[in-house]
This record gives sequence, C-alpha cells and structure tokens, in this order.
Amino acid sequence: MRCFLVFLALAIIPVVAWAETVQERAAPCLACHGESGRSEIENTPSLGGQQPAYVLIQLYMFREKMRTFDIMNEMAKDLTDDDLRAFSDHIGTLKNPPPPDDAGDPMRMLQAQDLAQRYRCNACHNVDFAGRDNVPRIANQREDYLAKTMREYKDNSRRGYDATMADVLQSVTDQQILDLAYYIARVR
Repeated sequence: MRCFLVFLALAIIPVVAWAETVQERAAPCLACHGESGRSEIENTPSLGGQQPAYVLIQLYMFREKMRTFDIMNEMAKDLTDDDLRAFSDHIGTLKNPPPPDDAGDPMRMLQAQDLAQRYRCNACHNVDFAGRDNVPRIANQREDYLAKTMREYKDNSRRGYDATMADVLQSVTDQQILDLAYYIARVR
C-alpha cells in the first residue's frame, strides 16, 4: 500500500505542476525580479515592459547554459520550449517600470543623452529605449544592473547572441558607462 501511495503521489505531482497557471509558475521569478515588474534587488533586472522575444532568447540561453548565472541556469534547466514561450509572453504583459522619483542632475542627463546619441544606443533600443523584438527594453531599468551589464559586455564576460554590444562598448570608458546607466535608468 505504501508503494502505491508513493507511486500515486509521483504520478499526481506532474499533473499538478502542469495544472498551474503561468502566473503561479512565474511567482518565484517575480520574487527576485519584482512582482510589479520592478526589481528591488541590487543588480537584478526589472522585467516590466520587457520584449517577449528578448525574454525568450535569454531564457533559452540560461537553459542551455550559453549564459551562465547559477540561479537562472537552475530555474531554466527543466523548462520546455513551450514553457519558455509561455514565460516570455507572460513577462511581456508586465507593466513598464516607472522612472525613479529622482529625475537626475540636468547637466549629467544632458551629457549622457549626448553619449547615448554618439554611441547610437537608440539605433537598436529605440529613441525611447523601449527596445523591440529581440532587443531589450532598457528604459528605467535598474541603474546598477545597467552599469554591470555594460561592463560585462565590454570585458566579454557576458555574451549576447551576437557581438554588437561588445563591439559598441569597446571604446566606452567606465565613467561613460556610469553616465549612460544613470541616464537610461531615468529616461522619461
């Protein structure tokens, strides 16, 4: 009888997991990335307003360990292709994160806006930095995460699905990275 109960429990678990909605399954994701789509955790990206195609690619890269971050690799390792699409679509429904209350120093914002134009950030991420298709939304992203990500692309410790970001950031100084992160986090 005991073996039968264990067998029954093991048989039911996948059905229960399957029966969960994508919202229920995404709860652990939003615990770190923010229930409203705005992360409150240092160096953890906000997912609100993110492009579903971009999220799909990132989840795939985590699952396949083409992008390594232990927590995300573990979370994504058993996701099916259908799961990846469902999570991507769900994340795409989260509202855009609002800009911070601090509008920023006007002079620094203007200088950083010039940097964003010089390095053509708006060519891929759009003028409003909302991204499109497989290009991420970076507007109002966490400033610390933006700086961290740009540094990782620059030193090739983070790979994209192409070399565009690494190429663009090669001539950008660390101070310029900080200024760009400051500006993009506060885009209104």
